[in-house]
Amino acid sequence: MNVKMLPLDEAVADAGRQLALYGKKVEVARWQGTSVQGDPSMATIEVINHSFASPMIDHAGCLAERVRPNLPWADDHFAERVGGRPLNPGEQWANWPYSAGQGPAADRFRDADGCFTHTYMERMWAPNLSGIRFDYGNLADVVDLLARDPDTRQAFLPIWFPEDTGAVHQGRVPCTIGYHFLLRDGMLHCFYPIRACDFVRHFRDDIYLANRLASWVLQELVEHRSASSSMWASVKLGLLTMHIWSLHCFAGEFHKIKEEYGG
Repeated sequence: MNVKMLPLDEAVADAGRQLALYGKKVEVARWQGTSVQGDPSMATIEVINHSFASPMIDHAGCLAERVRPNLPWADDHFAERVGGRPLNPGEQWANWPYSAGQGPAADRFRDADGCFTHTYMERMWAPNLSGIRFDYGNLADVVDLLARDPDTRQAFLPIWFPEDTGAVHQGRVPCTIGYHFLLRDGMLHCFYPIRACDFVRHFRDDIYLANRLASWVLQELVEHRSASSSMWASVKLGLLTMHIWSLHCFAGEFHKIKEEYGG
């Protein structure tokens, strides 16, 4: 696959241009597990198979300046994600910037116990779950694997779980498939497949959070109590390679993208 190599800020702008120039209208029957059949406001403009690779940035302030995520929300939510607890619902869902003026927009997706079908915290710190033959791993296990076998090809953190397959619960399922970490040539790379990404509401934050996660993993490896920790101290952040199967926006917001990015 021929993946564009771009600095992170240019990767954001290029995605906007691709959407502005080549986006196609898609009528949506369901959104977030809810029927929206016949609602023209829920139509989307979409490009498929959008990929890029960008050098990651190891300073959060510089990263934020380049990517322009929703701050301080993105930092607060990142702290939730790496906090080591399988929170559901957590706190930062209620502070999401796109909920401003309309109450916590995601509240309607919670069940009678106040929980969502999933959270990133639950998936990253899967608690006491058993698979077909073995217990589930979590983010700490991915770090331990890299510590004991730095050249491994197995350091994948899944966010999409088997229970999401077929959306049999007819609710929300994760956009992110997972994060794969790979050490090569003295650099820790992160590969980020994502099935769907809203350019307006999530794209910048998704990039920022993935880069921050790779930085966090590398720092954990430097501080790890293992023989490889001194080696990890000389490792640099490598490429963030993101592959988006459906990059989209709501049709009603498409004019903003065309105005900013042309097309």
